[in-house]
Amino acid sequence: MDARLRQLQRRWVDCRDALWREGILDSMFLELQQLQDESNPDFLLETVALFFTNSEKLLRDLFSDLAQQNVDFKRVDAHIHQLKGSSSSIGAKRVTNACIAFRDFCRARNHIECLRCLQQLKEEFLLVKNELETLFELENQIVAAGGSIPKVQRRF
Repeated sequence: MDARLRQLQRRWVDCRDALWREGILDSMFLELQQLQDESNPDFLLETVALFFTNSEKLLRDLFSDLAQQNVDFKRVDAHIHQLKGSSSSIGAKRVTNACIAFRDFCRARNHIECLRCLQQLKEEFLLVKNELETLFELENQIVAAGGSIPKVQRRF
């Protein structure tokens, strides 16, 4: 194995470990990784890409909903609930936690705090999106260099 490939694999392990250390991902992401095999090699990438697409739409809807003169908090709560479920299903822990706090203020019909939570939610989403895109890009580079993705066991 050449030095460049070893370096890419070390960077991948460091990147993935940071996602847990910083609380960005949880064990659900590992479970999704374990569902990926030779018969469905793009399972994780496709699942995460679908999460990104759906989440971006939900965030746009939330910004639009909260910009209304008379906010429909029931509708806002439904969007947050959907985003919470999808983020939880891929292991996006900080996004899920931001949704939980957001729902509390939505139920209290606190418009100002909902706007603050929406901004926090957007930041957490962009963080997980950027970090996962980096991880997937490293995976592509490893495979292109003829290597395989390291098997890293995490203890939770």
